[in-house]
Amino acid sequence: METKGIDQMLNVLRATSTAAANRSPEGSAVPGTAVDFAQVLQTSIDRVSQTQEQAEALAASFAAGNSGENLHEVMIALQKANLSFQEMIQVRNKLVSAYHDVMNMQV
Repeated sequence: METKGIDQMLNVLRATSTAAANRSPEGSAVPGTAVDFAQVLQTSIDRVSQTQEQAEALAASFAAGNSGENLHEVMIALQKANLSFQEMIQVRNKLVSAYHDVMNMQV
């Protein structure tokens, strides 16, 4: 099994975690800088979209009979795309829940 794709996914997750924690890659806090939540969310959505597009391209290439594509690589790419989409759905659900909680607060 090739671990290149898994390593890339782990690097993306680490980078997103670092950006969300407002820390530099060295692990030290960056004082005085604010994290733009909308930008982090948009970047995450773009990555999910890119993952899905890559998986669809691999599947189409495999279906067309391209000998360079292995079935297990195509299935792994499709599962990664599915997993990232499901994760994004859970983030959306938590955001909607938090929004409803804030809107229902008594002032």
